[in-house]
Amino acid sequence: MVLEPSPCENLFDFLKHHGGVLSEHLARLIMWQVVQAAHMCCHRGVLHRDIKLENLLLNKDTLEVKLIDFGCGDLLKTTAYKTFWGTQVYCPPEFDKSGKYHRKPATVWSLGVLMFKLLCGDPPDNNDLDMIDAGIWSKPGLSKECHHLIHSCLQQKPKKRLGLGKIILHDWFKVTKYDMEKREECT
Repeated sequence: MVLEPSPCENLFDFLKHHGGVLSEHLARLIMWQVVQAAHMCCHRGVLHRDIKLENLLLNKDTLEVKLIDFGCGDLLKTTAYKTFWGTQVYCPPEFDKSGKYHRKPATVWSLGVLMFKLLCGDPPDNNDLDMIDAGIWSKPGLSKECHHLIHSCLQQKPKKRLGLGKIILHDWFKVTKYDMEKREECT
């Protein structure tokens, strides 16, 4: 067992201490690191399968995020996975429909659920998902780039989801001087 020294806490507790919802700027900083970690896992041949608030450790002083607990993980394979290990709320819908899923679209789905939870406080419900599929879901106060990324990750059909490697290049992650100033305000 490896433990991080204080002032680290899991993202579930961090979110709770911030009233259950994060600002878009803080969520962007956290999601950037989580997406990088998920991408690196896949690049190294590992499927985490349980990316969630409780499996992300955040240093409160530096806002550095680490992906932990690979207990549900597996080695990557090109064929479909036929068993789901992880947390049900992050389970991709294709598994419930067909009993199988593929690595990268499932990871993108879980990243979308995580992003939604950080910005909205709860996971998307069926109504949210139907509106996302129809392209009409929105939350006041979020940027159009943020809405677009949520829509791109939470498509119920895996082929419609944004590719894992393309998430990193999404406009929502393009940092401007204004964003850097906001980032400093978050710390």
